[in-house]
Formats: sequence, structure tokens, C-alpha cells
Amino acid sequence: MRRFVSFATYKDKVKSLSKDTSSIISDDFRSVARALTIVENDLEGAAELLKNLYLTKNVPIIGITGPPGAGKSTLVNSIIGQLADKGKKVAILAIDPTSPFNLGSLLGDRIRMSAHFNHPGVFIRSLATRGSLGGLSAKTIEMTDILRSAGFDYILVETVGVGQSEIEIAGLADITFVVLVPEGGDEIQSIKSGLMEIADAFIINKADRDGADIFAGNIKKMVQQKGVDVPVFKTIASQNDGITEVINFIASAPPIKNTRKEFLLAEKAYKLIQQKRMAGVDKVQLLQAITKNMTEPEFNLYSFVDRWLTKLD
Repeated sequence: MRRFVSFATYKDKVKSLSKDTSSIISDDFRSVARALTIVENDLEGAAELLKNLYLTKNVPIIGITGPPGAGKSTLVNSIIGQLADKGKKVAILAIDPTSPFNLGSLLGDRIRMSAHFNHPGVFIRSLATRGSLGGLSAKTIEMTDILRSAGFDYILVETVGVGQSEIEIAGLADITFVVLVPEGGDEIQSIKSGLMEIADAFIINKADRDGADIFAGNIKKMVQQKGVDVPVFKTIASQNDGITEVINFIASAPPIKNTRKEFLLAEKAYKLIQQKRMAGVDKVQLLQAITKNMTEPEFNLYSFVDRWLTKLD
């Protein structure tokens, strides 16, 4: 029989967790999930919880990014399987896009990774971008810090792969994999979007397709022309082919100095300040007000915003 926790009991648990974050451990998925929910939804105690986190644990954060359709989720699924087989505790933040129209999100990664749902060493959490164009929700850094403090062996962050703004993941991750696929025009796109600059390694997935060897060779030539040593792996994630080489790279890669982290943290600090300043703005109410006023003949968006800000003050 399922047991239900009263709201008062839940509030007590939140209060206790916010003051004593040592109870957030990878052996207790409920405590991890509860902490993530508190932070993601800005519940009472979220700020105190974050301030009390123990973040000195050296947990590698692996970023998986690339264009849509490259098979990132299938690749992550295969990586999870091999790490779990080695007895590693793995946490996954799978980020899905949010609709700009209804603010909803289809958190499909939970379906694709369903084979690992009941594994005692694998924790999977889907997260919506909530309108962030860079592929990372404003909450991603906070939730990653929760997972770091919990003591997992590896944290995987899979982003939505939206293209030119995807460089945010390079500031968060210790190792960033850019996943590309043959026959999709990805070679040109990788240059245009700046993905070449953020990759610590490239993964050519769906390597059983025609032209995969040529595509991988061209990526290697492009990397060499830039004078950097970036490995290129070929995988068929759906068949677990080539995944061992990726795992070996993760395990043996020397610490990479992440010069982008300070820029990401500065952006995060800006978003935190912006979030606190914008606390009184309700998007649903804003949408309703826009809908009501935009049909007026003399409607002016800038005057509308000024009136809205005056009302907030």
C-alpha cells in the first residue's frame, strides 16, 4: 500500500534538508530528488540549501551536446550502461526544450533511458530549458551542484542541441562531447555554430551510415588545421559499438583547465540577480494582459511595458 506524506511533514523534511545537506547522498535517491525539486521550483528553503552545499568533491561533469537527431540520448543511454556495469554511480540531467507558446516540455529522455530506471546506481532527472536559448536552464548549474554534493562518480548533462548558443555547456562541463552524425550537413553547421571551439572530443554517431568514414576524416582534418589535439570517435550507440573507447577517454582524460567557467558563472550570477529582481513578474498574467491589450488600436508594446513596470514598483 502506497504511503502519502502530509504537506506539513513534507515542509519539515524540506526545512531539515536545507539546514543539513549531508543527508543528500547518492545512496538515497529520495533525498537527491527532494533536493532537486526544492531547487528547481524555488520552494521555501532552496536558497539556504544551496548555501549549505558541500561542493569540494571532485566529480567529473560530462557534457553531451550537438545538433538534434544526432542520437545524443541513445549515446548517453549506452554510456550509462557501461559505467553502471563498472560499478560507478551515475547521475544524468537530461535537458529538454520548452515550448515558447504553452511553456510545456516533453521530457522524452526518461523514455529513452527507461532500461536504467531501476538500477540502484543510476539517477535520471529530466529538466526543461524554461526558455533558455543556450540549451541550459537557469536551474542547471544549481541542480548540478546538488548532484556534485551527493557524491556520484560521474554526472552527465545532455543538452537540447539548439546550435549557436550551445557553448554554455562548455562552461559547466569538465569534458564536453560534441555529437555529430553523417549525412546531416553537420560539418558545415559545426563550423557556423562554434561547436568546433567547445569540443574536448567529437563523437560521430550512427557511424554505420554511408560516408561516415569520410565525414570523420574531414572532422579530423578541420581539427588539425586549428592546431588542437581533439580526438574523434565513431560510434553506433544503438548497438553499443564504439562506446568503450569513449568510456576509456572519460576515465583517462587529464584535468582540462576550463577557462570558460568564469564566464558561465558570471552569466549565472546575472541570472540570479535578474531572477530575484523579476520575482513579481508572472508570465501567465503577462500573457493575459498582452492578449487583452494588443487588440486596442493604439496599443504600444513599449508603453505597455512601462505601465507594467510602474505597477510592479
